[in-house]
Amino acid sequence: MSLAVLHSRALSGMAAPPVTVEVHLANGLPAFAIVGLPEAEVKEAKDRVRAALQNARFEFPARRITVNLAPADLPKESGRFDLPIALGILVASGQMPGDELDDYEFAGELSLSGQLRAVRGALAMTCAMHRAGRDDGRKRGFILPAANAGEAALVAGASILPAASLLEVCAHFTARGAEGRLQRYRATPAVAAPAYPDFADVKGQLQARRAMEVAAAGNHSILLVGPPGSGKSMLASRFPGILPPMDEEQALESAAVRSLTGGFDAAQWKQRPYRAPHHTASAVALVGGGGTPRPGEISLAHHGVLFLDELPEFQRAVLEVLREPLESGRITISRAARQADFPARFQLIAAMNPCPCGFHGHPNGKCRCTPDIVRRYQGRISGPLLDRIDMQMPVGSLSPAELADQAPGEASVAIAARVGQAFARQLQRQGVSNSQLAGSAIDVHCRPDDAGAQLLQTALARLDWSARSYHRVLKVARTIADLAGQAQVGKTHVAEAIQYRRGFQGP
Repeated sequence: MSLAVLHSRALSGMAAPPVTVEVHLANGLPAFAIVGLPEAEVKEAKDRVRAALQNARFEFPARRITVNLAPADLPKESGRFDLPIALGILVASGQMPGDELDDYEFAGELSLSGQLRAVRGALAMTCAMHRAGRDDGRKRGFILPAANAGEAALVAGASILPAASLLEVCAHFTARGAEGRLQRYRATPAVAAPAYPDFADVKGQLQARRAMEVAAAGNHSILLVGPPGSGKSMLASRFPGILPPMDEEQALESAAVRSLTGGFDAAQWKQRPYRAPHHTASAVALVGGGGTPRPGEISLAHHGVLFLDELPEFQRAVLEVLREPLESGRITISRAARQADFPARFQLIAAMNPCPCGFHGHPNGKCRCTPDIVRRYQGRISGPLLDRIDMQMPVGSLSPAELADQAPGEASVAIAARVGQAFARQLQRQGVSNSQLAGSAIDVHCRPDDAGAQLLQTALARLDWSARSYHRVLKVARTIADLAGQAQVGKTHVAEAIQYRRGFQGP
């Protein structure tokens, strides 16, 4: 047989479209051509495959070899096609039987010795393979490098067959009995206990701690404004430890995004991601992109926390890219020849000083910044971006008595218990977190009582809020009521929510 057909997957954003690998051997001068819009890494497979086959003691056919990666208009990148190309050559040259090829999909990069190396996006490919199956409805097995087996096996019900080398894969198809065939990976991930710092380490800052609890309970974004050393970064680093646990679907989505960068460890299964990019990060680093679009920090923080410290120090163009994903929970990266869509349902925690020296409004009066300097510094954060941040909380300096206090604060476990109960009420009532409510759902679930509505109307008129600010205050008030176990949003809940909207003050 001079033609072999195998199945694999490409990556296009979060999608993993199927790729048919067709290998044909013809008479003529020896040549090796790969067609089907391959990028440089795929073209280099010719040299890796040749060396791997020869070092595995197979004969490399001295014929005209043509490899077609279909569909032809889908760009192909990375070394994941090495394994199916090598197997296709062996089947087409008669060195290996190909009767069972249609029962499997293949992905793996080959070393020159024939060992299999890990590939990016194994989890995303496994999800797509498990959903699709064959034309007759049966599910295919997935043969991939052993290093990727742990993350691929997170897809419940998927048939994962890990292999360490090309020889092991060939033995699987040539074995006459069970001996020598690849074994299905059945190990469960050894989930490590989250190593988040504890809120018990935070001294004082009762108002800020309360605001962080409200933000965690309703999945609200929050901006912490305060002088240096007041504990903003300390509060943010402990925030993931009080968030509600992820369900299976959320955990799979978050892991699949991180798998696209090759940086996911199966031991981190169901742990909230925490991303804290430096303020020198570019817009592409934050949003994602590149010739072959890859996820950025906001997508890598999907179902987790994105912490932006020293917010005004980020370039303005970088910060403005946050506006759309904060609203939609998705980011679309468009290029001339392709488009990639990534999820970005992250929780934004931002921190900043009130002025360049950091001590504007400090009780000891040490700030020497003029009102114009303070105004310019705070003006680095645009009004449209501020409007999209649910809570804006001032964080004051600690007093000497608070610093000297040796008693530990409330632990993260106790806070997380209250947050979990409030979040469960939201899911039972409306199916999503309060921050995701939109349109008529806000009127249905966040309607305050008469006293609360009157207070909110007064605040709206005096503070000149936009309609977006009005709705965000309502959603925060709904979360505060959930923490209190109240079905009705009352005046006290609205009053507290209003205070969380006034932390960013001018000079």
